[in-house]
Amino acid sequence: MTESEIRREIRVPLPLDRVFPFFADAANLERITPPWLRFEILTERPIVMEVGALIDYRIRMRGVPMRWRTRITAWEPPYRFVDEQLRGPYRQWIHEHTFEAAGDETICRDHVRYRVPGGALIDRLFVRRDVERIFDHRTERLREIFSNEASPLTV
Repeated sequence: MTESEIRREIRVPLPLDRVFPFFADAANLERITPPWLRFEILTERPIVMEVGALIDYRIRMRGVPMRWRTRITAWEPPYRFVDEQLRGPYRQWIHEHTFEAAGDETICRDHVRYRVPGGALIDRLFVRRDVERIFDHRTERLREIFSNEASPLTV
């Protein structure tokens, strides 16, 4: 089965110690996920982020409601964490988030490796476009959130 990947990078005008806490708070996923997914975290909050943490969501993919469960499989604050799908729309979803200090800025990178039911053809015809739209939206929302001089945790 073919594995696909997507990579995104954004440089935000805040230092690492102000950026990582935003990503360490799972509740902020709702702020950066496209509204058309109707993304909702089901896990009781606050969610303690650590290796083994489980997070349950409800989403709508192309109008079809589904549940999604991820496990945090790497937690290395403030530089990196990985979430992996245990249950959801993909056969595999491994999302690595990395953060690199660059002076008074932070470089945030996403690297997702995924596999879909139906393989490369289904990915090319349907899934890839949706995944790219999700990450394009996420990048724009992060630009908006982090361009504000206030702490992104209070925006």
